[in-house]
Amino acid sequence: MSLTRYEVVVVGGGHAAVEAAAAAARMGARTLMAALDLDRIARMSCNPAIGGIGKGHLVREIDALGGVMALATDANGLQFRMLNTGKGPAVRAPRAQADKIAYPRWMRRYLETQVPNLDLAQGMVEGVLTDSRGRACGVEIAGGERVEARAVVLAPGTFLEGTIHVGMESHPGGRWGEPPSVRLAESLRRLGLSTYLLKTGTPARLARGSIRWDALEQQHGDEPPPPFSYMTDRIDRPRIACALTHTNPRTHAIILDALDRSPLYTGKITGIGPRYCPSIETKLVRFADRDSHQVFLEPESLENDLVYVNGVSTSLPADVQDAFLHTIEGLEDVRIVRYGYGIEYLACDPRELEPTLESRVVPGLFLAGQIDGTTGYEEAAGLGLVAGANAVLSIGGEEPLLFRRDEAYLGVMIDDLIAKGAPEPYRLFTSRAEYRLLLRQDNADLRLTAKGREAGLVDDRRWARFERFRDGLEREQERLAQTRIRPDEIPPAALESVGLDPPREALTLGRLLARPEIRYEDLCAWGFGPPGREEGPVSDRIAEQIDIQAAYAGYIERQRRMVERTLSMETFALPREFDYGSVPSLRKEAAQILSERRPATLGQASRLAGVNPADVTAIAIYLHAQRRRQPPHAPRGILSLRTRNF
Repeated sequence: MSLTRYEVVVVGGGHAAVEAAAAAARMGARTLMAALDLDRIARMSCNPAIGGIGKGHLVREIDALGGVMALATDANGLQFRMLNTGKGPAVRAPRAQADKIAYPRWMRRYLETQVPNLDLAQGMVEGVLTDSRGRACGVEIAGGERVEARAVVLAPGTFLEGTIHVGMESHPGGRWGEPPSVRLAESLRRLGLSTYLLKTGTPARLARGSIRWDALEQQHGDEPPPPFSYMTDRIDRPRIACALTHTNPRTHAIILDALDRSPLYTGKITGIGPRYCPSIETKLVRFADRDSHQVFLEPESLENDLVYVNGVSTSLPADVQDAFLHTIEGLEDVRIVRYGYGIEYLACDPRELEPTLESRVVPGLFLAGQIDGTTGYEEAAGLGLVAGANAVLSIGGEEPLLFRRDEAYLGVMIDDLIAKGAPEPYRLFTSRAEYRLLLRQDNADLRLTAKGREAGLVDDRRWARFERFRDGLEREQERLAQTRIRPDEIPPAALESVGLDPPREALTLGRLLARPEIRYEDLCAWGFGPPGREEGPVSDRIAEQIDIQAAYAGYIERQRRMVERTLSMETFALPREFDYGSVPSLRKEAAQILSERRPATLGQASRLAGVNPADVTAIAIYLHAQRRRQPPHAPRGILSLRTRNF
């Protein structure tokens, strides 16, 4: 039978599905989220943590665009830290331990009570429906029920034909205790989507009371805890400590002796695993010269006794896991509650996606999360938000929500995926961004909230809060730029305290602050702070922004100039049906690659393997010549874009 028609149907229950459904509904589209188990919405299948280097930047961007993940983390976090505080602002990143039981419960309550236009349904989705034009028009749920929709967002996580491996034993599963989605995978293949196997894994869970905590190095969070969301003023929750221990040569000997029983090294697992989050057996093979690896013990919840063993993900047999874990300091008498396992699952080739995350093979079908070849909650959530928003915008025929590489880590990740694919599970790092000094976690709202507001993602409350911050920052920066002081107005003791000689002439407070020895709080302490106002002094966030922008002004400006030089390539759209074989000086190999991949812009074309700078120049010159030959009254369109500065 046919159920009520929706504008958007989101399939899945993980972070990608949550952000996609919330985004679509916030934008006013009547949305259905169909999940296998509504009690496991946004369940943390692996580590009970959010954020980290690169990942924390993504969460801040999701939050700046009106997303849910940062709010959920602040409401359910157990420990909060700002990583890399001793390094430059580009690589500082927030990270939090989250309560693994409270977090999904909060997410479900949020979706049910705080998101209008959203319905939740429980059931196994078994197929994507298409109309006579081959466009996605709904989904089929187990039992024969059909849900009609104008756009479908697919976010099945690791459930597509998932197989769980523990040693040489394996069984179907999307994650432990839950069935895989087999018929949905078959449906996608019938529709013509290219699929391939990836692999991930998880470590054992330990009983908290069986660990010798007093023998281990304790790791506490920051005090006061730094919130994730720009909407959170402070964190007022119980906090926990984690602990650090290490593997040793005895541990390694047990693992290496058991490689003949490892599904990774006997060929039983064929899917490619994540390079940057490998299993412990892969670590020992890859880094054979190391006699120790870090192991972090992370309590999962205030409501259970489980501890996540971060650093020893494995698919080795249970008896081997027993043996090697008991050799680690602090775990000599540990009780294993659940053994680690590996999981293979299907992904779809992300090179078949538009920058909007819409499938080129099946229009109206948007893919988000692990199905795009990514790994991690944060990457999935970011893709989900973009897919959900663009599903709604496509229905209304509006301009899509797109991000350049200089605008957001979301732009870096999506461009990487659709230009290069994901031969292994993709993880975002700050090192993937050319302009990471512009893409800091502290300024995500300054970069993206206005864009989110324009797309309909940012509500009035968040927008008003952002405007207060942005306007306050601009006022104070203007005051610093215009307020001039004489050298004799600076207390000599103040300059002496920072090791500076008095300036020789009058200068603005902004120029004084540009000196690396001086911070904004120094100016305030010397009597150069803002005049008293009813709303009080500037906020800590404004002070932080002033310091960062003053200290790194030269570097930031240099990156902005780099962006300007490359912007013409990034915005030079390539016709979807362009005949690359018609470009006289384009190599045949490059023409074939470009014809298969159909990059959206010249910038994307330049990043394809097998396309060199001479090929890019040839295309630009050819299209520029085509534009010149257009009659004056012809539509300008794509060929009217300038092609210089390549």
